[in-house]
Amino acid sequence: MDFIQTAPQLGNQFRDDRVLRAFLDHALPSSVRAAIESDLDALGAHAAQAWHEARERTPSEPLLTQWDAWGTRIDRIETTPVWQHGAALAARFGLVAAGHEPAHGEHARTDQFARVYLHHVASEFHTCPLAMSDGAATALKASGNRALIERALPHLLSRDAASLWLSGQWMTETAGGSDVGRTGTRARRDGDGQWRLYGRKWFTSAVVGEMALALARPDGAHDGTDALALFYLETRDAAGRWNGIRVDRLKDKLGTRELPTAEIHLDGARAELVGEAAHGVRLIAPVLNITRTWNAVCALATMRRCLALAFDYARRRQAFGRALLEQPLHRATLAALQAEFEAAFQLVFFVTGLLGRVEAGAAAADEKALLRVLTPLAKLWTGKLAVRIASETCEAFGGAGYIEDTGIPQLLRDAQVYPIWEGTTNVLALDVLRALGTNGIDALARAAAALLAEAGGDRYGIGAALAAARDWFAAHAVQRDALEAGARGLALTLARGFAATLLARHAAWAARTRGDARPSAALALFAAHGLSRLAPPTMDAAAVLADNCAP
Repeated sequence: MDFIQTAPQLGNQFRDDRVLRAFLDHALPSSVRAAIESDLDALGAHAAQAWHEARERTPSEPLLTQWDAWGTRIDRIETTPVWQHGAALAARFGLVAAGHEPAHGEHARTDQFARVYLHHVASEFHTCPLAMSDGAATALKASGNRALIERALPHLLSRDAASLWLSGQWMTETAGGSDVGRTGTRARRDGDGQWRLYGRKWFTSAVVGEMALALARPDGAHDGTDALALFYLETRDAAGRWNGIRVDRLKDKLGTRELPTAEIHLDGARAELVGEAAHGVRLIAPVLNITRTWNAVCALATMRRCLALAFDYARRRQAFGRALLEQPLHRATLAALQAEFEAAFQLVFFVTGLLGRVEAGAAAADEKALLRVLTPLAKLWTGKLAVRIASETCEAFGGAGYIEDTGIPQLLRDAQVYPIWEGTTNVLALDVLRALGTNGIDALARAAAALLAEAGGDRYGIGAALAAARDWFAAHAVQRDALEAGARGLALTLARGFAATLLARHAAWAARTRGDARPSAALALFAAHGLSRLAPPTMDAAAVLADNCAP
């Protein structure tokens, strides 16, 4: 009989995740840790079950039906079965609510994002509208608009599936992607003084939600970003009809195909101002800060799933007389990926802890500055790293990694969204430059020094790599073009360097309290692959290639 290779298997993804469990033991008070254990265990079991069930069913995608049988425009979107159960799971486990509830104080965000991390891959990217709902709740709270807070927050933060709302953030247009100042959507008052929105939104990933925050330019406002206003709208009226919204089509995407991303037209959609009739970008900024953190956490979740599958398969697959995991090169390859993941994990969950401290009013000035720097850094680095680890995972399975019904190719296709959503790598690198220039570089340097002291020293030149990045930033601060050209390398260096300080601190704790040498080994491997990425192209060489690219 021909040999049949056994497929990789997943166990409970909470119980099997050494990195997550150790981090929570280190970061959380024992009372908080005990309180969330059962929920995390249930999410870990669901993650494994969902993975195996997905292999047994035919993949499905959302379906848009624009017209009924009699020619009436209905624009009905049918979501996948997993999405149809998404609200129940989100409400049961408080995937949005947990980050806003006061019970765990400054640890609320760490609790919440541990839940998101475990659930993300099983959710078929239902976490995308949950991220925007979290961001909308945060932005509305910051706006001080009592009427909208009282109207929307109980729904956005509900633990009852029947009353839970999803929110979109409708910013992207055909003319303006990251350049939101080119937004063409107009806002004008009707005869009753009601604001109504008119225009085209090119990417709306939560059109199936109950509300959205949208940027529009009030009639008579001048051009430019500052003149945009932020509006709140509900997607349907009291009778369940679309609120001046026409769904033109669903996007045909490389990945995240279960997520219904739409192109829409707003044709008189009723809306309300969130704040003043200007400075809307400033008002929507909290949404981006939150969704970027979700993006980084979800990228981590994909990395973790890739590595769990790759390691399990490497134990099962025999080649040349022994398991793949016993083959020196394959062993070294997987270990290096695990080290990168462990460093990234420490950075991302440090950011979630900082966010919780800032929101609880417990953060010092340096911590606030550090959060402004680390949020785009974490999203930038983890987005690129998730793609690399997913690609290596496909390769680690050989030919099976290229076959759709193994589920492995989908991990790579879906991972490609992380460097694109919520700001591309270059957009984020430029955001980092702005954050560094407002006390960020000094705050980062002081935090790194304190972390290395807590780790008991610096064996791997981490401080030197960060100091070189700081010196490079200072040297190029007055040469704007050169600074921007090297911004990606600077950002990656800062991300890797600061992640190394966090991994060093955690490794010292693990060795001291548990005799666990694995985090120390991860740090050694991570540092061995280099911390610095300070290699910006010279402006002359870039000009020769970029300006003369024609055949």
